[in-house]
Amino acid sequence: MSSFSPPKKDRKTVIIFLDTDKHASPFDILTAIDLYPEAQILHYSDVNLRDAKRIIQDAMFPRGPGGAKHTKIFIGGQDVEKALGILEVAKKSMFPPFELAVIVDPRGAYTTASAAVAKTLALFKEKGFGDFNGKNATVLAGTGPVGQVASRLYAMEGGNVVVTSRKLQRATAVASKINEEIGAERASGAQASAPDEIGEAIRQADIILAAGAAGIQLLPLKVLKDYGKRCKVVGDINAVPPLGIEGLKPTDNCVEFLPSVWGIGALAIGPFKSQIEAELFKRAVESSKGILDYKVAYEIAKSIALPHA
Repeated sequence: MSSFSPPKKDRKTVIIFLDTDKHASPFDILTAIDLYPEAQILHYSDVNLRDAKRIIQDAMFPRGPGGAKHTKIFIGGQDVEKALGILEVAKKSMFPPFELAVIVDPRGAYTTASAAVAKTLALFKEKGFGDFNGKNATVLAGTGPVGQVASRLYAMEGGNVVVTSRKLQRATAVASKINEEIGAERASGAQASAPDEIGEAIRQADIILAAGAAGIQLLPLKVLKDYGKRCKVVGDINAVPPLGIEGLKPTDNCVEFLPSVWGIGALAIGPFKSQIEAELFKRAVESSKGILDYKVAYEIAKSIALPHA
């Protein structure tokens, strides 16, 4: 396919948002606009795999190989599997010298999970508990977008992870997938809908992360007190009442909210998530190509939260 290469001085950064939802989320678009007001922003909603192939290929060629270096893709949306499908389409569509830098962060799951895990790790180390290797982590709502990534990151850090869901089959499926991806049996699934089930899921936990949707309580305070005797650090990504962990305030940041239990609330995790996302955009804009996924997001998170690790 022929391509037109405009004069170098006329090339500007173009960020193309591909969103799987009916309406593209303004969150990431506004983040990009504030970071790069001079950039051109394009966005597409309700994108399926066929749409993605056409849009990506149409974005690769018109500016020539030089212009392709200034064209970026951001893949988002609530449907994580569909977003990953679009990422695979992008990988298969691109070839030298028509390669674009691609960020994938479906509904902020990658950056939020990275922020939560890195902050709990930093707090864990700060209080003298060491790293996560061999420790036990329970991720409540572990089959959701954030929960799946957080569970994977805890396992990658050497932790033993309990992935919870209201349905055991879903939890077990996610745990099996994590074990397959990391090549080790570190994740297990647990049903956690009734209080006693939640209690059993956190009984051996050193770290508990509530990764559920806004406005859903996952861990009653009484259950935490009765069963979480071993727990040292908790985190919650939900800032909308009722909170994911009862008693943990959204503004809590490394606060001892129960004796010997340190907590990180959603409004302490949120700004860090935004900081990570900003760095992802920076890397994408400064790079001529490459895939910036949850592994890159977590690398950024650790470099900020644990600069001397």
